[in-house]
Amino acid sequence: MTSNTSPSLAAALAAGTVVLDGGLSNQLESAGHDLSDGLWSARLLAERPEAVTEAHLAYFRAGARVAITASYQATFEGFAKRGTSRAEATRLLALSVELARRAARQAQEEGVDRPLWVAASVGPYGAMLADGSEYRGRYGLSVAELERFHRPRLEVLAGAAPDVLALETVPDADEAAALLRAVRGLGVPAWLSYTVDGRRTRAGQPLEEAFAQAADAEEVIAVGVNCCAPQDVPYAIDTAARVTGKPVVVYPNSGEAWDAQARAWRGRSTFGAEQVAAWRNAGARLIGGCCRVGPEAIEGIAGAVTA
Repeated sequence: MTSNTSPSLAAALAAGTVVLDGGLSNQLESAGHDLSDGLWSARLLAERPEAVTEAHLAYFRAGARVAITASYQATFEGFAKRGTSRAEATRLLALSVELARRAARQAQEEGVDRPLWVAASVGPYGAMLADGSEYRGRYGLSVAELERFHRPRLEVLAGAAPDVLALETVPDADEAAALLRAVRGLGVPAWLSYTVDGRRTRAGQPLEEAFAQAADAEEVIAVGVNCCAPQDVPYAIDTAARVTGKPVVVYPNSGEAWDAQARAWRGRSTFGAEQVAAWRNAGARLIGGCCRVGPEAIEGIAGAVTA
């Protein structure tokens, strides 16, 4: 089924647990693509769009039911730094949704018989800066300024008709407030996902306060965390469910640590399918992986959810 005949994602969450994909960048890098510039995976929207479709397809084949698009770091400002016109940037943003749709159609042609959905990724302001700011927040911008930054891109992505907008890796409750204002009236549901350190956002706000902003947002169908350590997930699930009453979304990193100076991952993975049952029992309804979580791990999650 395609999105035109599938139940809504919100309806699916009411019925059970839905498996998300894993890290798009690590899947692209494993296929030999260089993502070392400021646009990250969004560069391939222009240069190798077929590679993005193949990466999405790998996750659908592994058991994911939601593909998160390659638009995390795709912004008008970021494209402009590379000399890309606003019209072309608009086309590339919309293309990110279409590439995920193509992967869903191909997966279903191959025999995948479950509903598949597309989540249009909306990364934080810090992702555009490409300097690690998304792990700190506190950009020195007001909520109104952040809303003005996000709204044009959200309008384009919503116009491409994804099933949901993924407001993800949000480090700061102020930016969450801006995003929640920016999605109003777009006609597309959204999930809000913070990146956290322990029991606080990366900017240092208590998660109770951060999640509470989404409790009354009609557009938001799920609230949770991503791009965090697996050990941060249980507290976030409990807090998000208690504070908002909404389904919870979780897709942590592998547990390895990024060494910015060496530009390499250190340590070992602490992410495993054995954690999924506990997360689901605690209230998580959208479960996947972020950085360094590949198709094999998603296959394990899908197996655990099915079991």
